[in-house]
Amino acid sequence: MTMNMDMNAFEALLQESVRVHGHLCAGQVLGVRLAMLGLKLLGINDPKGRDRKAFLVYVEIDRCATDAIQSVTGATLGKRSLKFMDFGKMAATFVRVSDGMGYRILAREETRELADRYCPEIEDKYKRQLEAYKRMKDEELFAVQRVKVEIPQCDLPGRPIRRVPCSRCGEYVQDCRDVQKNGETLCKNCLNGSYYQILEA
Repeated sequence: MTMNMDMNAFEALLQESVRVHGHLCAGQVLGVRLAMLGLKLLGINDPKGRDRKAFLVYVEIDRCATDAIQSVTGATLGKRSLKFMDFGKMAATFVRVSDGMGYRILAREETRELADRYCPEIEDKYKRQLEAYKRMKDEELFAVQRVKVEIPQCDLPGRPIRRVPCSRCGEYVQDCRDVQKNGETLCKNCLNGSYYQILEA
């Protein structure tokens, strides 16, 4: 276990994360540990209180760890403080709003095998990973990169900067997600096609 990690704080955060997510799994442990490290690196002490508007979190996967990161940080899509980047990687980037400086934290792939050394007495590999992830040092679990993120004005929390109707469907688009093409203001559905097929209007 990382020497400076507060085990009582970790266990309390893990229990809250499990309550939010619905079950305990290795992804919850990874996500809580990752979020704790990200907040520490950024110097965020009160993520759900006075520091809540000081940072953004970019998550790169829609798996269990993301629920844990949300639970620990208080960052959400609705508050515009959690950004989903659909990369399929067990990684998250913690960014200061004031200057775009931050840290990208990636879960190391080799931790799966390392779990065998930490907890050889546990036969079930998923339970072995879960317990080992609680014990490993941060540097064994994660690779950390110092990064800078250019945060577009339209992506910042707060009231929408712009809200315009699509020239074709008439639906309103906000937060600068509209696209200008051949003199038209279009929503992305009308420009590129949608993820849904309308059966009845």
